[in-house]
Amino acid sequence: MRKAARVSAILVGIIMAVAGVVTCVVVSNTLSDQKITVSDDAGCLAGDQVNGPFSAYCQARVIDKHTKAITGGKTYAELDQDDPNRETAMDSAFLQASLFTSVVAFGVALMAIAVGIVLTLIGFALRRPPAYPTPSTRPIQEDHP
Repeated sequence: MRKAARVSAILVGIIMAVAGVVTCVVVSNTLSDQKITVSDDAGCLAGDQVNGPFSAYCQARVIDKHTKAITGGKTYAELDQDDPNRETAMDSAFLQASLFTSVVAFGVALMAIAVGIVLTLIGFALRRPPAYPTPSTRPIQEDHP
């Protein structure tokens, strides 16, 4: 039973860590392929290429700022159906949702990496004998008169 738990923890841990790394690379490459640069008037990371969770978050925030400037502070749902800015607000909402989805993907991938490392370490820890003395590991004491 202990061996099965050890092997399972190590295998699942390695698979999770590798899957997390692969996910980070895929999401980062997909964002990079879009050639998005964080707007110069962003509150953070202005001018950076959008290829990670922080730059994606900053770009999503500045898109919201620009959209609210165009729509007078209203969201897509708050605009009248015949408002000419409604399509801009809709595109903005889709862009923000996509960027925030990539932020979540990075977070889940990093969590998978961390859990994978912990599981792997637990698996390796299960290889060691117990730290407390057992009858077979206690030193034999001789009686001396």
